[in-house]
Amino acid sequence: MSGTLVRMAGPTVVAEGLAGASLNEVVRVGEERLLGEIIRIEGDRATIQVYEETAGLALGEPVEASGEPLAVELGPGLLGSVFDGVQRPLSELAAREGDFLGRGASLPALDRARAWEFEPAVAPGDRVEGGVRLGVARAPGAPDHPVVVPPGVAGRVAEVRAGARRVEEPAVLLEGGATLALLERWPVRRPRPARRRLPPDVPFLTGQRVLDCFFPVSAGGTAVVPGGFGTGKTVLEQSLAKWAAADVVVYVGCGERGNEMSEVLDEFPRLEDPRTGGPLLARTVMIVNTSNMPVAAREASIYTGAAIAEYFRDMGRSVALMIDSTSRWAEALREISARLEEMPGEEGYPTYLASRLARFYERAGRVETLGGAEGAVTMVGAVSPPGGDLSEPVTQCSLRATGALWALSADLAHRRHYPAVDWSVSFTLEGDRLAGWFEREAGDGFGALRDEARKLLQRERELAEVAELVGTESLQDAERLVLESARLLREGFLRQSALDPADATCPPAKAFEMLRLFLEWHRRAGAAIGAGVPLRSILDTGLGARLLRLGQLPAAEVPAAAAALRADLSEALARMEAE
Repeated sequence: MSGTLVRMAGPTVVAEGLAGASLNEVVRVGEERLLGEIIRIEGDRATIQVYEETAGLALGEPVEASGEPLAVELGPGLLGSVFDGVQRPLSELAAREGDFLGRGASLPALDRARAWEFEPAVAPGDRVEGGVRLGVARAPGAPDHPVVVPPGVAGRVAEVRAGARRVEEPAVLLEGGATLALLERWPVRRPRPARRRLPPDVPFLTGQRVLDCFFPVSAGGTAVVPGGFGTGKTVLEQSLAKWAAADVVVYVGCGERGNEMSEVLDEFPRLEDPRTGGPLLARTVMIVNTSNMPVAAREASIYTGAAIAEYFRDMGRSVALMIDSTSRWAEALREISARLEEMPGEEGYPTYLASRLARFYERAGRVETLGGAEGAVTMVGAVSPPGGDLSEPVTQCSLRATGALWALSADLAHRRHYPAVDWSVSFTLEGDRLAGWFEREAGDGFGALRDEARKLLQRERELAEVAELVGTESLQDAERLVLESARLLREGFLRQSALDPADATCPPAKAFEMLRLFLEWHRRAGAAIGAGVPLRSILDTGLGARLLRLGQLPAAEVPAAAAALRADLSEALARMEAE
């Protein structure tokens, strides 16, 4: 089916003669065959958002409908690849066309020439259905790639073709003539089905103490990371990609500055994967749509990332989907809505912003797959509120749709406190659900310690306001101890060094032992002050400095170091009380 262009407004164009087209159908626009998607139909007129620069298009140029929705190619070769928002392979296109892509440039997302060794797990006569593993695809220098039956496909195996196969070549033939290849296509806006959702009672461990202990999120949960410029959103997401409990990382750079994304593309291949010792990029899929790339493709990029994440989830893997940032996605939505002349909502964003965000975050979850395995997609969405204003619409809509807020503070970032998570603003809705896991796996009493630590930090904030008025020296020793204990907790527990091999990540058991010792120091020092020991004498023991160095020890050495420090504390306090 084909039509003709009758109206153009930036990336939004209108074509006549497409009466039989459907919503979200992919079209090719103009003589250069620019990629687009139908977003509105009125009679035989279709409104199309074009995923490329539209300058130079002329009225009357042809528009060709494909009959299919916008879809991604899923199969071996995804890991380690870099795509744009509509899954064009940027590395291959750059090699062919240079650093700047021409309009209409296109290549298949997966290499059609590369051969993979297919080792089947099924035999003729077996009945297969969606989610069943057909076998494994292997290639030199690439991780093993499970091949599963796509959702909605079922039948009895008639023939298996093992050995070297390209992604489009049939690997399994079903009775009735249907074929299954290593490659499948899936519409990006349609969530992939699962057998059932599992309860959110297992944490998504990040390796960051402030997140795992104070504001945990479940595997398959959602978190939003708002923060102004320079607060460390990108650095935090890179640390999560490296250290979080995820088998696969899908990183979506949505509308960020080109310089920032080029830095990410330069650093990721050089980051070492702590699991394998190889490059972190080997278990990462990157989707890049910078601020100077077409705005419509930016809107599609997060759906492309979600479809790829769900594909790996269906293999029984834990997937972390990082989006940097949803604010740029919402700005693209606002621009498209304005060109459609829709009624604007708050700050010009479309009135359906909240429902679109909620629908997207609902694609996260820990599930039992169609094949009976357990997989999860955990979403972490960065937000870039103008001026750090958390009351703006994108942040507020994200808060209503997600389970945790990891708010970043510019003040903490300027003080070189990493991660710059503001513990007075951040929260989680999943702490109670995950409390049982932490009590079992980290240590009995973990929840009580966390509550005690947060009360200590809140008390410090109250006393700090008083100290600004009257001076620290005017406070009683017990109040000054609160300030000192909270400082030790902030600098020794909540702050982590991404450059220290032992402190870059922290397992829950190590965090529990550290937190217990910090709070024990505070309680016992408070008891000594109550018995008449001056605070200065306690501080002169140097035990506080030893507390600050606990995080730099490997996890296996922390219990012994904590026991030694606890014994030295008992001896010092006993001596001072006797004096």
